[in-house]
Amino acid sequence: MTTITIDIMQRNLKEYLRRAQNGESITVLHEGKPVAEINPPSSEDALRPSGLCAGEFTVPDDFDDSLPEDILSEFEGK
Repeated sequence: MTTITIDIMQRNLKEYLRRAQNGESITVLHEGKPVAEINPPSSEDALRPSGLCAGEFTVPDDFDDSLPEDILSEFEGK
């Protein structure tokens, strides 16, 4: 992991972004303390696939129906 100061990062931003894109992790320091990390982008394979919970629960037919008036009134503070 590379460690740089904010000043160095500002002067060479494109270089450090390129390095992160190529897999390098970079820690940015301010007054000697870490304030940020620049990490490589996640691979698309690591993203959660859509439909992961398909078939695990059923959405009721009345899901989009309006709430009963008494519950709606309480929700709206009436």
